[in-house]
Amino acid sequence: MAKERDDTIASRISRVLADRIIRGEIAPDARLRQDHIAEEFGTSHVPVREAFRRLEAQGLAISLPRRGVRVASFDLKEVREVAEMRAALEGLALKHAAPHLTSAILDEAEQATRDGDAAGDVHAWEEANRRFHRLILAPCGMARLLAAIDDLHAASARFLFSAWQSGWEKRTDHDHRAILAALRQGRPDEAAVILQKHVQWIGRAPVRTPSGSTRDAFAIVG
Repeated sequence: MAKERDDTIASRISRVLADRIIRGEIAPDARLRQDHIAEEFGTSHVPVREAFRRLEAQGLAISLPRRGVRVASFDLKEVREVAEMRAALEGLALKHAAPHLTSAILDEAEQATRDGDAAGDVHAWEEANRRFHRLILAPCGMARLLAAIDDLHAASARFLFSAWQSGWEKRTDHDHRAILAALRQGRPDEAAVILQKHVQWIGRAPVRTPSGSTRDAFAIVG
């Protein structure tokens, strides 16, 4: 029973920390202090260590000798890798989902696009964008594929929030509308091509570092 309880606590801690890391509330290279986290969640160090292992498995944290467990950094190469993986896997999912897409699902996806266009901040836009992709891909019915895509979307969100914590501007997503039009008109192959190009577009934004200097941050904006 104690192990099951620790597993449950570890799951909750890892989910909360993952969300904070993805949303940019904990910066890259920031140290995750075991004692502070154990105190916050009112638990021992055992489930915290397990939570750290889960974050490492997700690529969100890294354990460094003499530096402890820290939030993993990322670079343009990793952003490009995630974009290419998303293009391949989402294209595959859409191929299998297309025969099962109904008018009702496409209407929901269109509403998600409108919500994204109206979003006033990057978090609202990301939520609407992710909802659009889930709606058109979920009917593929391939649980492992969808789980892998979800993980890649979490990585995309982290890149996005790092680059656009402020200064987000409303935009019209023409790609989403083109994907929907192709699906409604029975052209799934064309929709898949547009989708693959869409998720490989990488934006760039200057961000201010803690030292006061600026650096370019890159993000998947699709």
